[in-house]
Amino acid sequence: MRPVIGPTSQFFVSQRLRLHYVDWGNEGAPPLVLVHGGRDHCRNWDWVAERLRRDWHVIAPDLRGHGDSDWVTGSSYSFADYVYDLAQLVHQKKLAPVTIIGHSLGGALSLAYAGIDPEGVAKVVAVEGLGPPPAILAERMKMPIHERLAGWIDSMRALAGRTPRKYASIDEALARMQAENPRLTPAQARHLTIHGVNQNEDGTYSWKFDNYVRAFSPYYFNAGDTRALWRRITCPTLLVRGLESWVGDPLADGRADCFTNARVVNVEKAGHWVHHDQLEMFLDIVTDFLGDHAP
Repeated sequence: MRPVIGPTSQFFVSQRLRLHYVDWGNEGAPPLVLVHGGRDHCRNWDWVAERLRRDWHVIAPDLRGHGDSDWVTGSSYSFADYVYDLAQLVHQKKLAPVTIIGHSLGGALSLAYAGIDPEGVAKVVAVEGLGPPPAILAERMKMPIHERLAGWIDSMRALAGRTPRKYASIDEALARMQAENPRLTPAQARHLTIHGVNQNEDGTYSWKFDNYVRAFSPYYFNAGDTRALWRRITCPTLLVRGLESWVGDPLADGRADCFTNARVVNVEKAGHWVHHDQLEMFLDIVTDFLGDHAP
């Protein structure tokens, strides 16, 4: 059996940051961009990319502050800046019309970008990418802006004094990864850990992401603006949800009504990381959705 050839590492520049992405080759095929979620990295898509690389030119970026991309000087990791980075990747690499699959934060970014440039996106898959349910957002917004800002200042001060946690070994970091998502197989957890840590000078290991990505803006991303972007999406849209996740049912709470050409798929025995928890089922769903666009 021929060994699987992994992706090549490449970089592009956005707002003076050197941002990393992996390219799985097959440049003559339609472009497919895979966008990870918060505190994750581009190699979390490897199992999906390996399956889709035969029919697609697969590219998976590390978001700013994540993986092997630059960290921001200061502390701002705004949603708008993440969207700009995605727009720059598509623009600089001439990927439009592009198909995008995004998970969590990456799913939200993908949907926002599809609403900004409807003609530049061929299809979009958002895995748990609609953000918190309306009830949770409404509860957050009950807090006056001065209280939200004061809370944000406190959280930023706490993060400023927080040093990256050090693990004595890969196995120790692996145990933390498994605790975060007990549904991962041992092989999945080890793969995600190996690609998710850097070795420090003293021989210990720390996660690659910047601790400041943990901060939430006191302004959030306006729910009205978000829905306005969703209404502008014209391409076929697939909304994937794990039935054991916290994100809520977009059909029941009305969010799915904002899309003109969307289908909602619920995946049993899956939590927030649907593409890890039920990989084969996820691949069947996605390949069926993407099928008529593949060469």
